[in-house]
Amino acid sequence: MKYLALFFTHSGAIKFERLLAKKNLKGRTMPVPRKLSSSCGVCNTFDCDSEHYEEFISDDVESFYRVDGKDYEELYRSE
Repeated sequence: MKYLALFFTHSGAIKFERLLAKKNLKGRTMPVPRKLSSSCGVCNTFDCDSEHYEEFISDDVESFYRVDGKDYEELYRSE
């Protein structure tokens, strides 16, 4: 599965990169796709076999998506 996480701040994106590294996952920080929006304009995309996306959610995550080609399925949005 490919996932995409959007953040409130750039520091949140950096913390998320560290979380992925601890889980031996490689992510890529990039600008938020035009179809989506974010407060800081930075997102992280990564591949993971797990469908338990909840383990990647923190206070820094604004929203979280499953990526299917050019489509995005929203799995989580902060209140």
